[in-house]
Amino acid sequence: MHQAAQREHSDQQRAKRLSRLLVCAAAVPVMLIAAGCSSDSGSDDGAGKDTTGPGATTSADATAAPTVRAAAYQKLPEPCAVLSKKTLTELVPKGAKSGKEGTSSDTASRGSCSWTSLDNNGVKGSQFRWLNVSLLRFDSSQTQGEGDKLAAAYYAKQVREAQSVTGAKNAKSEPVAGAGAEATAVRYDLKKKEGAFKQQTVVARVENVVVTIDYNGAGLAGEKAPSADTLTKAAEKAVKEAVAAVTSANGTGAGGSSGSGSGGASSTPSKSPSKSASPSASKSAAKSDAKAPAATASSSASAAADKS
Repeated sequence: MHQAAQREHSDQQRAKRLSRLLVCAAAVPVMLIAAGCSSDSGSDDGAGKDTTGPGATTSADATAAPTVRAAAYQKLPEPCAVLSKKTLTELVPKGAKSGKEGTSSDTASRGSCSWTSLDNNGVKGSQFRWLNVSLLRFDSSQTQGEGDKLAAAYYAKQVREAQSVTGAKNAKSEPVAGAGAEATAVRYDLKKKEGAFKQQTVVARVENVVVTIDYNGAGLAGEKAPSADTLTKAAEKAVKEAVAAVTSANGTGAGGSSGSGSGGASSTPSKSPSKSASPSASKSAAKSDAKAPAATASSSASAAADKS
């Protein structure tokens, strides 16, 4: 009986060991399957993240900004030398040598020059003339756009301002041929305390440069008023010479006329064309500063001279 109890105990021990073996054997496939799944998952993740192949595209390539076309003109002529001696003698007969250059912190982008003429005929009165030339060059920039489009926007603004002068009478506008890509002459009469003035403003654009001619005249102290037609014709001649000087300053072949366009100029030009100049205001006009905000990040900017 004692031996039977021992055999029963031994059988129970063997049953327990067999049970443990079966449990362990069942657990092995589960571990292998889990390991296999883990390995496959890692392989897929690596393949999805591979950006080193020949066709890989970086985010920088996808967001690269388009290239802006460079401005045609890179410099300006000396503002007091854009008109010939003959032309100055016609426009300001008593002041052909009186040219006063406006101050500018960037002469490659903006400049101006003014002349004053007073032909005193004693008791018969006198003839007054005032002439101002302003040059403004725009550079191309990645943020503001192409220089010629910026210049076109400023050109249009100058014309609009000349056409909306307070107190102007008998206003008339007309296109001017042969003066760059586009040009407009605006003329009107303006009454001042010294007398009745005939004002001419001619604005022209050649590529990325805007040229503005302001020219006025008056018969004072009983002298006959000058002819508006004659003054306008003289101003148009002056703007054509100034445009030619800009082209020449940039060398042969730098030129051509680009379309007018109305670019999205973000810079705001400083001053409108001068409305009129009188003998009492001519000195301050001669000292005017050709101030204008930069049209680009590279310091190209606006520059019509402060005028009377």
